[in-house]
Amino acid sequence: MTVPDMDLLPEEQRELLELVRTVVEDKLAPAAERYEREHTFPRPLFEQLARMDLTGLPFDESVGGLAMPYSAMLAVIEEVSRGYTALGMGLSVHTLATWGIDAHATLEQRERFVPDMVAGRCLGAYSLSEPGSGSDAAGLTTRAVRDGDTYRITGTKAWVTHGGVADRYLVMARTGDEGARGISAFVVDADQPGLSVTEPEDKIAMWSSPTAQLVFEDAPVSVDRLLGGREGEGFRVALASLDGGRLGIAACAVGLAQAALDAAVDHAREREQFGRTIDRFQGVGFLLADMAARTEASRALYRAAAARRDRGLAFGHQAAMAKLVATDAAMQTTTDAVQVLGGYGLTRDFPVERYLREAKILQIVEGTNQIQRLVIARGLTGRTPW
Repeated sequence: MTVPDMDLLPEEQRELLELVRTVVEDKLAPAAERYEREHTFPRPLFEQLARMDLTGLPFDESVGGLAMPYSAMLAVIEEVSRGYTALGMGLSVHTLATWGIDAHATLEQRERFVPDMVAGRCLGAYSLSEPGSGSDAAGLTTRAVRDGDTYRITGTKAWVTHGGVADRYLVMARTGDEGARGISAFVVDADQPGLSVTEPEDKIAMWSSPTAQLVFEDAPVSVDRLLGGREGEGFRVALASLDGGRLGIAACAVGLAQAALDAAVDHAREREQFGRTIDRFQGVGFLLADMAARTEASRALYRAAAARRDRGLAFGHQAAMAKLVATDAAMQTTTDAVQVLGGYGLTRDFPVERYLREAKILQIVEGTNQIQRLVIARGLTGRTPW
């Protein structure tokens, strides 16, 4: 197995990743195929990550976190994704939802909602998209109407990772006029009256990570669950959360690409054809070299973006680049891994066919890669993304 270079990381982060790597290899990776086959959310594994305080790494000590850099959180997500990508993506989504609430809540909301999410006792999810508004997020139609001390929410949210298994949702709904300025954010628990969840989507991959619709039917959400206590802030909350979420998906993609590279290298060292192992053939060797270069370049890009975030610098432009480059690289790298394994790569006996399917999902979630290109291009010309 090849392993990412950790020499440039601080000692505290190296020790953390060594611990995580042991758990990934001993517990997470061996369980991935079973949970995927059974279409079952791996709650016990998520709880194990929580017991290791991995759900609280980047959050302040005042809410029970460890106050570590966001780059450390991403390195953990990468490592978890190397063994079990759906679980790594789940950790990323939970962190996205937790950060979205933590960064924009009132003091009372922060004390009420954040600590149990930081501790991993409460699984978070993020809900922006709708059946008719995916990439055009500002076009959402789910509406929240003020009625005394409650907002009555009606509408359908779509493509919700952890839909049906999450304990708490960060939900964007329209409280005002059309467009981005009319959107507000709400903290909604799973047992909210008037909220139901559809059957999970039958996806190409990540079957253990349910993706479902949330259906609100005149759901009476208390006014104290309006995030930040002000209407019209929801789109800003959504986009700021997505910047961090895109870095999380980039880290997932790098972990997945690393797993595909590991599998391809191991196979090439052992598989013999024409009297020698296939790693000795230039055609195979060049494939492996390109896979390694893409993976390392993607890792460097997301780490550079994370360093900007940790220093309090603008990083949305770089987050879009990292998500774009890393997920496209993962798609190519997993495709090449299947090629190296040949016929074996097409079977369920080897994990690379699953890696290939998972890579395609990563090119779409947290904003399609076409949207990332739009964000990058408009950033270069000084225009706002929306």
